[in-house]
Amino acid sequence: MSEEEKKTLTIRKKEMLAPTTGKKLPSKEVISDLTCRKLIQEATKAMQNSYAPYSSFQVGACLLAKSKKMYTGCNVENVAFSPSNCAERTAFFKAVSEGEREFTAIAVVGGKKGIIRDYCPPCGVCRQVMLEFCDPNAFFIILAKSEADYWIYPLSDLLPVGFAPSQDL
Repeated sequence: MSEEEKKTLTIRKKEMLAPTTGKKLPSKEVISDLTCRKLIQEATKAMQNSYAPYSSFQVGACLLAKSKKMYTGCNVENVAFSPSNCAERTAFFKAVSEGEREFTAIAVVGGKKGIIRDYCPPCGVCRQVMLEFCDPNAFFIILAKSEADYWIYPLSDLLPVGFAPSQDL
């Protein structure tokens, strides 16, 4: 990649970046820096429970319900791969199984052997699960390297087109 392409990519990334200090976000919802840091902290703890003997890529997530309750999840791999479950879906399924249906945000962290080196965005399947339960303009995905280094995206930015429950399928 040329230096000009790298510069353009960096500018595009910055344009996509939502505020990270409790400022008003596109949905007019506010997520405080303190809330983001707490979610990241809990996601990092959850990552330690990851079962990833095949990829060694450990992921943790912390989901915030509108009730203010937090649900954590980690990735759980399976030798057949297809039955594996991502951290984000683990957190969602745990919350839904306990009766939650409305959510505000999710923090996601991950890295090889549990060492966080970069942002860890949700896979497409996880984004689709999020869309099942969340308003894409009012639900936020926090991608973090640490409690001090994170990006916030509305789900609509990471899944601009998906199968929404409101559609007549």
